[in-house]
Amino acid sequence: MSSLFLDPKRPLSTCSSTDCQDCPVRDHLQCHFCGKDLVQFLFIALPPFIVGGMGIVHLNGWYLVPWFVLCLSYFGFVEIRVMCSHCPHYAEPGTKSLQCWANYGSPKLWKYRPGPMSAGEKRVFFVGLVLIAGYPLAFLVLGMQWLLLALFLVLVVVMGAAMHTLMCKHCMNFACPLNNVDQKIRADFFKRNPVVARAWSRTNK
Repeated sequence: MSSLFLDPKRPLSTCSSTDCQDCPVRDHLQCHFCGKDLVQFLFIALPPFIVGGMGIVHLNGWYLVPWFVLCLSYFGFVEIRVMCSHCPHYAEPGTKSLQCWANYGSPKLWKYRPGPMSAGEKRVFFVGLVLIAGYPLAFLVLGMQWLLLALFLVLVVVMGAAMHTLMCKHCMNFACPLNNVDQKIRADFFKRNPVVARAWSRTNK
């Protein structure tokens, strides 16, 4: 699956280094991705969607259609605009779609915008997540599907904890409100990515 992802031996286009050897953030921050990362993400993220979908189908399978459209619109377009377009990975030339572990295959319709998200973008980001999680939640409650409801809530918590520990802790998109990369690692990344560093320094003044 290597051809489906960026060359792991080639630095990002925002990076000033000529190679990735001896990179101080190499073992702490994930700048390149592979099929294993995508599978891990899907293994973490899909269970709540499967259980939520089961709850919707229990009442009426046709109600899956609006939820599917909502998820596709948000994860495939809206989230890409408000959050992913701030990520250095988004700046990679020669690719028309994202090749990261999250939102893989989503089209890059907007220009790269280094720096943090605006307050409005953060609101859109969180409102979208609430709507996507709240849609099946409403069916589980209205349908009094208490076992599925409990399982759904547990899986959402597990997904959040796993993402926070395994993914968000190593993600180079510092703009994401859920990113929890250590400040020292961020500083080391900025040293090797001056375009990104300048964008963040302007907004912090």
